[in-house]
Formats: sequence, structure tokens, C-alpha cells
Amino acid sequence: MLSTLCHSAQAQPTKVPRIGYLLVPSLAANASRVEALRQGLRELGYIEDKNIFIEWRSAEGKVERLPELAAELVQHKVDIIVSAGPTATRAAKEATAHIPIVMAQDTDPVGNGFIASLARPGGNVTGLSLLAPEIGGKQIELLKEVVPRLSQVATIGEPGNPGYTQQHKELDQVAAAFKVRLQNLEVRDP
Repeated sequence: MLSTLCHSAQAQPTKVPRIGYLLVPSLAANASRVEALRQGLRELGYIEDKNIFIEWRSAEGKVERLPELAAELVQHKVDIIVSAGPTATRAAKEATAHIPIVMAQDTDPVGNGFIASLARPGGNVTGLSLLAPEIGGKQIELLKEVVPRLSQVATIGEPGNPGYTQQHKELDQVAAAFKVRLQNLEVRDP
């Protein structure tokens, strides 16, 4: 009986994991990140199309295609969705509440409503956040060290981005402390 169980257990095919990768730009435009993912998987012993499958979905710059592409990944029953950027994360989150979603990058996942908090994301979304408003202040400090007579700095940002306000609050405080005039240039569209 035991040998029969062992034999039948060995005969069971192993499920090959499926990753869904969702992004706005073309794969070619994100070639370095795509290759970094592949390299990281190889280092863990995963070879694409051999012992792991990746369902690549690019909106080719057409944001309105994201909901359809996210729905395709759900229909293909991927085990996990990797979303490159907040727009892709939103489409994935709206497409599924059950498949785990890993944000590859997001400026403010709490402000964007993807997670409850950085410490305890909750739900099916987790990943990396780029929210670090203190970095901007450190950059001004470093600029002042390199160029001691620095008197003016221009920043470029998108005011619709939830991290924008926090970042500029920090920048304004540090710039004032170093007696540097800060000029905020807002970008509202491409």
C-alpha cells in the first residue's frame, strides 16, 4: 500500500507557476527591468518557459488597454500578477481581489488606495514603494555641499501624484534651512 501511494505521488505532474506581468509601456521600453526579473528568476533556479511561465501584457503606452489586459491575466489563471507602476496596479486590483499582486514600483500605494499601510498592506496587494520624501531633502543637502554657492534649485513633478505633496513639503523645509530658493515646476501632461 505504501509503495503504491509513493508511486502515485511521484506520478503527479507538478504545476508550473505562472506569473502575469502588466505594464503600460512596451516591453522594449522596459527591457532592463524585464531582464532583471528574468535574471532574478534564473538565480532562483527558474527558467522561463521551462519551470516557470510569464504572461507578458503591455499596453504599449495605451493606458485605456490596461483593464482588458488585466482581465486576460485573470482569465489565464496566473498565480501572481506583477504590476509595473501605479496605473497597472490599479487595473490589476480592479480585475481581481484574489490573485496576489506585487507592485514593482509605486510612489504612494497607501495614498493610491492599493494598501491599508506600508507595515500591514492587507488585501491582495503588496510590493515596493518609492515613497521616500526625505530623499529630496538629502539631495538638496548634497547639492549644497557640492556647490556651496547654490542659491536656486528647480524641481519637476506631477501634482496629481499622491507623493508629490509630501515630497515638496520636505523639499521646501530643507531648501529654506539651506537658504536655497526652490522653484517647483509642475507637469500636468506628457
